[in-house]
Amino acid sequence: MSPRPQYPFTVRHADVWKIALPASVAFITEPLVGIVDITVIGRLGDAGLLGGLVLGALLFDIIFSLAYFLRIGTAGLTAQAVGARDKRDGLLHVSRAILLGVGIGVLMIALGGPILFLATWFLAPEAGASAALADYFHYRIWSAPFSLINYALLGWFYGRAAAKTGMMLQLLLHGFDIVLSIWFVHGLGWGVPGAAVGTVIGQAVAAFVGLFLLLRHYGGLGAVLRHIAPGELMDAVALRRMFGLSRDLMIRSAALMGAYAWFAAQGSRMGEVALSANAVLLNLLMIVAYFLDGIAQAAEQLTGKAVGANWRPAFDQAYGLSMLWGLVITLTLGLAWYFGGPWVIGLMTTNVEVQQYALTYLPIAALCTVTFMPAFVYDGILVGTTLNTTMRNGMVVSLVVFLVAALALEPVLGNWGLWAAMHCWFVARGGIYWWALERRKAGLFAAAA
Repeated sequence: MSPRPQYPFTVRHADVWKIALPASVAFITEPLVGIVDITVIGRLGDAGLLGGLVLGALLFDIIFSLAYFLRIGTAGLTAQAVGARDKRDGLLHVSRAILLGVGIGVLMIALGGPILFLATWFLAPEAGASAALADYFHYRIWSAPFSLINYALLGWFYGRAAAKTGMMLQLLLHGFDIVLSIWFVHGLGWGVPGAAVGTVIGQAVAAFVGLFLLLRHYGGLGAVLRHIAPGELMDAVALRRMFGLSRDLMIRSAALMGAYAWFAAQGSRMGEVALSANAVLLNLLMIVAYFLDGIAQAAEQLTGKAVGANWRPAFDQAYGLSMLWGLVITLTLGLAWYFGGPWVIGLMTTNVEVQQYALTYLPIAALCTVTFMPAFVYDGILVGTTLNTTMRNGMVVSLVVFLVAALALEPVLGNWGLWAAMHCWFVARGGIYWWALERRKAGLFAAAA
């Protein structure tokens, strides 16, 4: 790399938690929405309705994950812009991401019919779950443009270390979602569509508030337009970099969600009880995952800032502290989940068969909190340093490991084998990322100018 300036700074425990705590509070609301949706439908006592909701939520996780680069790509590029003392704080990055997000969201709506057809074919739900899946999909698809705008905005806020603002937007989004879902499903009797409509409204409200805050930061729409020189949004070099990141992160997200889709599809083939019970356990796991994502967010911003500032000591400090606190959090929450699991499972569903099935597999599911921690923290570091090809390749290779393990273990061990394959996937991701990052670390920093 060519010589460039250095901007020294120090990363302390407080710097990690200044970002991680509000980010964790924000992220934790996302699986809580899933749990609330599962609970409001699960307490209706119909395994088919619950299974359809689970598959519908998974389907949107998959299709939206293909555009998740709008958040993680924007966050990494913005963090590096902040570290390099860019006065515009990544304005061009977030502007490009918002415009792209709107376009992709409209395209998703237009392709709604084929998407639902392919999903139903792949997931192979039973009749009751299939009908509920269709009901959920036809309403939830209208959230697509708003969801992708929110991805871009959150990337910009977190890339600038404005974690409290990101937290506020997430709490606003999911607060609306939770309250409206409960009201629409149990108050108005709308069933599965009620849960979907609550999500659409929550996403729309958060998108409009986030856009208002973005414009206010720069002094209004007129000031934003003055900050952007003619032709900058379509700059060929910047666009190639963004689309390069987008391509790699889309492949990474597709591989990530491919593993979860395979897991859900295999559960679906075991019947509605297995599908619903696995979904309950997976949503509990996601609570730990999203809380841990707060530490990954801190690693993302601080390592990205270190690369932009060309200061290796700060990178090493952020790396070490993120891993330390990641371990503390995952052990603490993993134990809490294991011992509190029976109570939470009983709250989430009144179906006795689903409860008993979930309790049987609680121990192996809770153990995932330990095996997936390194992969989550490395995700944050790789996003911050924009090592997108490393993320892509590591995720694809670990997906192959997961599929091989699932094909080998599930026929012999059933659902135990399916969960064991998840452990193989997490361990493989963490190991691959560690090896690749050790090889690439030194090349992230150049000699001072």
